[in-house]
Amino acid sequence: MHLVIVSGLSGSGKSTALNALEDSGYNSIDNLPVSLLSTLVSQIQLHKDAANQNFAIGIDIRDAWQDLAMFPIAIKPLRDARLPFTVIFLDASVDKIIQRFSETRRKHPLSDKHTNLTEAIETEHQLLLPMRDSADLVIDTSTLNVHQLRDLVKERVAEPNSQGMAVLFESFGFKHGPPNNADLVFDARCLPNPHWDPNLRALTGLDEDVAQFLHQQPLVQEMLSDIQDFLGRWLPHYQENNRSYITIAIGCTGGQHRSVYLCRQLQAHFAAQLDNVQLRHRELGHLTKERQ
Repeated sequence: MHLVIVSGLSGSGKSTALNALEDSGYNSIDNLPVSLLSTLVSQIQLHKDAANQNFAIGIDIRDAWQDLAMFPIAIKPLRDARLPFTVIFLDASVDKIIQRFSETRRKHPLSDKHTNLTEAIETEHQLLLPMRDSADLVIDTSTLNVHQLRDLVKERVAEPNSQGMAVLFESFGFKHGPPNNADLVFDARCLPNPHWDPNLRALTGLDEDVAQFLHQQPLVQEMLSDIQDFLGRWLPHYQENNRSYITIAIGCTGGQHRSVYLCRQLQAHFAAQLDNVQLRHRELGHLTKERQ
């Protein structure tokens, strides 16, 4: 049995995540009060025929939001019993949440004649902090469309069968803001930039010409070596601390050349050592996974 608990801000994509898990064979239960979580897990364990089944549970502020503060206490018995479960939290910027509610014309669960949308989002954020702080994986959906989010949930949560830590290398552009779900962030903006070569400007770090240009730059290779040494030293300690997921973000100015190249090189290096190494280029909308 594997249990996935899905939470997050209204408008962040929780329904999409639950649907993606359901499409991957999970039994989906939405809008479960925190107070009923332990009872549900106990019932699942009582039925031997459910031992090989997977369950996805949605918990948010739509019902019994007063119980959300109890969430860390509610999942402690599950952790103590070493039951296989994962908590994922979907986040997004306030501007993006407002845009999504405006497009769908839906009403925020906490908004009323005394509370506007921005105030409701801020209140919800505070109420959900116990769940965000307890999450094994935080996914920033600000730049994701529905299809990208479904793919990301399937790649990172539903499909991996490895018992080891899932490592994601994510390239991004600082001009679009750093990802708020990153555990480690490295800044590649000090490196030689292919953007200033007219023949390379329209290409990306996925193209061989850009890769060759960066491969020949001593500073690029020095930074790559330093990051490899740092991660080689510390990733085992994250894994020993029972981390299920870690996101390592590499940023350059636009997220098109240098960060993409570095993430590809790091993925290739660590895929030879670890069982579940994934790669995402945020600004290119591309996610891949490599296994041994």
